[in-house]
Parts: sequence; structure tokens; C-alpha cells
Amino acid sequence: MNLLHLFDLSFTARRDQPALEWEGRTYTFGDLDARSDRTAGALRAQGLVQGDRLCVQLPNSIDFVDLYLACLKLGVIFVPINVLYREREVAHIVNDAEPRLFLQQPLEGIDGSTPRPTFDGDTPAAIIYTSGTTGASKGAVLTHNNFAANAVNLLTSWQITASDRFLLTLPLFHIHALGNGLHCWLMSGCRTRLLERFDHRTALGEFEDFHPTLFFGVPTVYVRLLDTPPDVAQRIGATTRLFVSGSAPLAPDVLERFRALFGHTILERYGMTETFMTVSNPYGGERRGGTVGLPLPGVSIRIERDELLVKGPTVFSGYWRRSVPDAFTADGYFRTGDIASRDADGYITLRGRRSDVIISAGFNIYPREIEELLGAQPGVREAAVVGVADGLRGELPVAFIAGDFDAAELERVCREQLASFKVPRRFVRVDSLPRTALGKVQKHLLKAQD
Repeated sequence: MNLLHLFDLSFTARRDQPALEWEGRTYTFGDLDARSDRTAGALRAQGLVQGDRLCVQLPNSIDFVDLYLACLKLGVIFVPINVLYREREVAHIVNDAEPRLFLQQPLEGIDGSTPRPTFDGDTPAAIIYTSGTTGASKGAVLTHNNFAANAVNLLTSWQITASDRFLLTLPLFHIHALGNGLHCWLMSGCRTRLLERFDHRTALGEFEDFHPTLFFGVPTVYVRLLDTPPDVAQRIGATTRLFVSGSAPLAPDVLERFRALFGHTILERYGMTETFMTVSNPYGGERRGGTVGLPLPGVSIRIERDELLVKGPTVFSGYWRRSVPDAFTADGYFRTGDIASRDADGYITLRGRRSDVIISAGFNIYPREIEELLGAQPGVREAAVVGVADGLRGELPVAFIAGDFDAAELERVCREQLASFKVPRRFVRVDSLPRTALGKVQKHLLKAQD
């Protein structure tokens, strides 16, 4: 079985039902099936065959959906590229993936039958390049089985059904929207409204007009939503049953403020491009602030020397044309590079990236602990802590902060609540933190500024 068999739950069984709202028009599942058939015809006319790669650099649109579905129908490997990437970043991916075709605008569809090639769940469906927050991005090869196992897990664990109304504003070139959003939508058969992007100036109007029951966001989106007038927040909260956050750590104070404003506890979960979703706070149980929850069904978790290791049906098998011998343990666990701890009852708490750990005079400093303290202080919009070289101690923590703050007061708070070796040696004012499209702070760029 492959993804097309699972999507037929909607394309065949719900053919005449509303599927997608895009730019004021509603498309049925049958419309999407027919559109992607025509797009598949256009790709076939360009010479693409099973196993070829198609690179696509497009913003959210129905055309993006058409291209992805067309690739699945042809057995072509879909390679989405971040729309914010510049020539150098795009060239790296194109040179690595070696696509038969690279599209930055839609093709004109061609009518005709689309014979489906024969392939199983182990066939690659997509190559998604990592965000490259610490260096050149690598292409994670993701199979039909990886995508399917992830979606089945989320449909079950988050109780997503055909009766849901899903507001999708995250970029489809990322695993969060493509792997979670698009696949949960097409497999559940729920009605979805797709936006090109999340725009805080118009977001509340979209919520009040569409009345979604389901919303996926990243921490920066939820920070923006904290500016919602209380009466509007209560109306939105009355119709939305589930808010999910991922792709970057959610500050505990944002969780609490959102709960007070909207009447909902955001469900925080954890995953990676290479692993899809592996850990989630429960839908029906305690959503514990500061944690990412419990392992999802079929996922095995291990913590070795403070690093989180994962194994399961959603975990990829390797990078495109690149051998990374130390990526997996001898018994098949993927080394995530994330520092984590596990409570007695199983809840996982992330402490930061192994590459972010600051070692000062032999002491390990986890930046996230300092960042959460700084982020809770008046006037601080966002904060990131990085290690900078020091001849005596090896590294010293330095805080980069956006907002209106008093450095002396922040230092006083840190000295009161942190061990002395954790106190940042400098508090550097910045207009904003450099982030990826999904909100991950690019700390290597901050180090370059110091």
C-alpha cells in the first residue's frame, strides 16, 4: 500500500464533498483528483518518470498541492524548497538532488489518463532538506510508509476526523505543514482552508469567517495571537477544539497567557524532518507545560548521555546520497542531537540542541534554561543565548535580546535565579532574532555578529 491508496479514502469515497478553500473558491476532493491528474500529464510531457526528482520552490497555493499529488501519482520524488532561500541555498539543493525539472511557477495541465506505476510503501515520496541552522542542509529521504505512519498516528492521537475544519497557514515546503497538515487533511477528509501564509493583520478575520476546529502553528504565531482582543479570543476558542504548536520550543509563559486568553491549552509536540512526529502531549490527558509529552504509538525513545534517540515507523532511513555513519546507533535508533530528560511518568522535556550546549570551565550550560528566564522578564520580546569563545573558560554565555530592557536588571535577575557560571556575560540588544521560515533561531548567525 502507498499514500495514493489512503488518499482514495477522500478522492473516491468523498469525491463530491468540499475539500479545499483557496482564494475564495471551494474545491471538492474530486476536483483535486482531476487537477492533479492534469498536472501529472504535464509532468509526464516534460519527461518525468518514476524515480526522477522534481524541485519546487513555490508559496502555498492549490498549484503546490496539485504538483505534490501529481508526483505521487507518477512515482516522482517531490523536493520542496523554502521560498525564502536565495540563489546560493537553492543551488546547493538543486546540485544535490539533481532534479529532472525545477519549477518556480505552475505548469499548464494536460488532459488524459494517468496510469499509476506500481510501487510500495518503501518507495521514496519526497526529499526534504533540513533547515540548515548549523550548516549546509541535508536531504532526508522520506518514504510513503513514513508519511502514512505519521498521519495515522496523528489522526488517532489528536482525534482528527472528517468533521473537522482545518485552517492551514504554515508553509507547505516544510515537514510541519506537508507531513502533518496536508496528509492529515487528505486522509481524514476534513474541510481545509489554505492560506498563502500566516498574516497577523488578517488572521483573526480568517478565524472568525472560517470557524476552524483545528489549527497548527509555531511559537511565533502564538505570540502574535496573544494580541487578540479578549472577546475575539473567546469566540475563536469556543469553536476551535485543538491548537497545536511545534517546530520550535514554546515558552511556558506563552502557553499560560494563551490559555488565559483563549481558554485552551496549546498541545505541544516534538518531531524533526528526519523523524516526523515522535512525541506529543496527550489530547485527552495532561498537557504539561515545558514538556513535549509522551512517545507516540510505535515510537521507541531512549536517552543516552542526555541525547534523545528515537526509533519507529516514521523515522527516515538516511540522507540523499550522503553517508552519515554516526546518525544511527547499532540497534537502529536515530540520534536526534537534542538534549532531553524524561520524568518518572514518561513526559519528555527538551533542554536544547547538543550543538548549542555551552561548556564553560567544564560546566555544561543549556541555553534554553536561560532563554526561558529572560523571556519571562518585562520588556523582553525574545531572547537567545549562545556560547562565544573565551581563552580562560573555553566558552562564555552571551544573550541576544530584542525588546526594551535594562541590562543591569536582567543581570540581577539572572544572578538571583541561576548559578553564577550560567549568567550571561553580555546582554546584546538586537532588533530581532534571525530565524528560519518556521521560527527556529539561527544561532550560528548570532555568533557571527558577536
